[in-house]
Amino acid sequence: MSQGPELIITEKDNAARRIADILSGDSATADREQGVNVYKWGGKRCIGLSGHVVAVDFPQEYSDWRDVEPVELIDAPIEKNPTKQNIVTTLKKLARRARRVIIATDYDREGELIGKEAYELVRRVNESTPIDRVRFSSITEESVTTAFENPDDLDFNLAAAGEARQVIDLVWGAALTRYLSLSAGQLGSDFISVGRVQGPTLKLIVDREREIEAFDPEDYWELFVDLTQADKPIEVSTDDTAAEFEAQYFYHADDGTEAERITEESTAKTVFETLESASIAHVDSVKRRTRTDEPPAPFNTTQFISAAGSIGYAAQRAMDIAEDLYTAGYITYPRTDNTVYPDELDPRELIEALTNGSRFGSDARDVLDQETLSPTTGDEETTDHPPIHPTDELPKPSELDDDKWEVYELIVRHFLATVSNPATWEHLRIVAIVDDTYSIKSNGRRLLNPGYHAVYPYSNATESLIPDIEDGETLRLIDSRIEAKQTQPPRRYGQSRLIETMESMGIGTKSSRHNVIQKLYNRGYIESDPPRPTQLARAVVEAAEEFAELIVSEEMTAQLETDMQAIAEGEETLESVTSASRSILTDVFKKLMNTDAEIGDHLQRSMKADKTIGPCPQCEGDLITRKSQAGSHFIGCDSYPDCEYTLPLPSTGKPHILETVCDVHNLQQIKMLAGKRSFVHGCPLCEAEAADEQADRVIGTCPECNAHADGELAIKRLRSGSRLVGCTRYPDCEYSLPLPRQGEIDVTDNICDEHALPALQILEADENTTKDKTTKESDDIWELGCPICNYREYQSDQTDSSTLESVHGIGAKTAEKLKDAGVDTVSALKSAEANTLADRVDGVSVDRLRKWQSTAD
Repeated sequence: MSQGPELIITEKDNAARRIADILSGDSATADREQGVNVYKWGGKRCIGLSGHVVAVDFPQEYSDWRDVEPVELIDAPIEKNPTKQNIVTTLKKLARRARRVIIATDYDREGELIGKEAYELVRRVNESTPIDRVRFSSITEESVTTAFENPDDLDFNLAAAGEARQVIDLVWGAALTRYLSLSAGQLGSDFISVGRVQGPTLKLIVDREREIEAFDPEDYWELFVDLTQADKPIEVSTDDTAAEFEAQYFYHADDGTEAERITEESTAKTVFETLESASIAHVDSVKRRTRTDEPPAPFNTTQFISAAGSIGYAAQRAMDIAEDLYTAGYITYPRTDNTVYPDELDPRELIEALTNGSRFGSDARDVLDQETLSPTTGDEETTDHPPIHPTDELPKPSELDDDKWEVYELIVRHFLATVSNPATWEHLRIVAIVDDTYSIKSNGRRLLNPGYHAVYPYSNATESLIPDIEDGETLRLIDSRIEAKQTQPPRRYGQSRLIETMESMGIGTKSSRHNVIQKLYNRGYIESDPPRPTQLARAVVEAAEEFAELIVSEEMTAQLETDMQAIAEGEETLESVTSASRSILTDVFKKLMNTDAEIGDHLQRSMKADKTIGPCPQCEGDLITRKSQAGSHFIGCDSYPDCEYTLPLPSTGKPHILETVCDVHNLQQIKMLAGKRSFVHGCPLCEAEAADEQADRVIGTCPECNAHADGELAIKRLRSGSRLVGCTRYPDCEYSLPLPRQGEIDVTDNICDEHALPALQILEADENTTKDKTTKESDDIWELGCPICNYREYQSDQTDSSTLESVHGIGAKTAEKLKDAGVDTVSALKSAEANTLADRVDGVSVDRLRKWQSTAD
């Protein structure tokens, strides 16, 4: 047996750091080996992976898309190759001498597979060392210590279930992606992607869009009146009553149910005339009832994403934040189906810890004052992880950025709500009669006991107050109105609602659904939020429905989830499930054979539709977004080379076609997508014409050519929407200085002593308010100064841009953290993968890294 250190393997670096701190009593130190952090204390070493560090793939001879038929991939051999070679090498080096190995990856199917991958890497260099598995649902001192005191074995069946998913996703995804891409002639970075879970999810979105488009609205009318009690002045009101209140006309339909919508305009007008002319109504009935409003069930992953969506977080972003909170030890594992707290969770003990929270401590104390603490329960109970809830280790607000704190507080308050008392409402329903003929009704509700609403502000606790009215009372009609409306189509799926629907249909898993949606965005299948399918998405779904419906069928992917569960329980094997899946895919390709030309033509037409912005002003063709060989985007005619009409686009970002159409040119507007620097370019022809019409504004002499050719510097607006200070002798003199593309340029009277040029100001109006353009005090002013001096300063900053501290927002301490993670220069920061780097740098979010990367450009 080896006599080296004990080796602990975690799923990510920040989990390794956290576990090392817990087990070492904060005495662990970190060494860098091949860019990988290795935490050391006593006779122990701890290393974090980066999720999967090996991946399933086809051998190299299958990599050429043109030489290998897609159908050949179905039965092609599969091998495992390192994806993070530096981590694999470091892991093997440590494992070679390890006297014991402990795998501490996440406790779920994917975590078990990652653990098995680590197990196999260890066994390649060390066949005899003991390998144990520890499992925990929160990275707290108590949970981690208990887990390491009670090690277990790897669950190879659970890992095999995860590996089956890997293999099937590879085979299905690669074979179908290549087939569709080759059929449409879309190779390189613009290939057409399709996958086992992507297909059915995309069909859900496309089907909903079809429902919206096929919807035929129907006209209807609704009638309302404003009332007050006849024996009280109109202006009288108190805190718990409303002097004036609204009532709605209703009638009894043929089936005996109450109906408010009138479908005949003539009938609506007849009723309205009566209501409008009436002055009083007689109360026919008053009904009061008390209703108990139960607190929410504990959070599983889907419900957490839904709640986070209600406060403005997209599914992927919500899960990224939850993952960070988990690895920091502040919440339990965020990927769970469970909605029942385990028996070992002591709610009172956890709430007592939460009383120390600066922003929710008083609410936690109020919950503790309840006579009983009885947590709610949901419909799903599993034994792997508890529902998502906070741990007894509380962060300080300064330790989390605003987004993380907002999501953390949501989780804390949701837990407090689940152990709070129910709320109690009083409901009051009043029915009155107008002109002895027409019925009107008013429903009010008043919160008698706030219960869980007192600690959970995200729930609806809005009261609708009406006066305390008695049966037989007379009411005064103050006003009446008729509202013409139309029935509305079903709404598009929001991300959280889409995930809930995927869950109900067995599409994907709790760990993958939000990733699938993000992939659909990344591949250009959906846009906007709520997601809307592009023409390409429709074409893929239509082609699949016509030629191979199984590609977009939820039955197949749901069956695989069942099969994977059977593997995990030892009822099926990896080989049997993957073999059956290959047979199904073989049948799919039998239907696809000899249809590639038809499918390709359909896809190409749809892809063109996604790029079309409107009619070409010079011929009968269409203008579409294009990409030059140099990589820049522009607008060109689809009749090229017969028509060479073009319009420039900004050099920053990727064009996205908006629904808004220019009234002048009938062209759809363009938005340039560039992360947080995205901006609306507008109608490209309007921008070009505006540039053509705007005269250059001379501000001084050209330092390059004025001495011999009388060149002058002028503020210029380019047809692409960009602006610059350039020589009036262009193209003979190409001297130019950049200017910001947005904001009003103000030429001041302050003249630079060195260059005899006026100082410039950029007036940046607040986009959220409408401002008087003549009132400069209402704008944010950017003092640009002399354009030559400003550019020199910029160049000087670029010269020193190799240091991390040159990036705005990175101080000395953060720079040191980045260096410890292997990022020593601005160049290395710009090329780093943000998600991976965030895992390695404590206290730095993915969004912050991306902001630094964009600032460094």
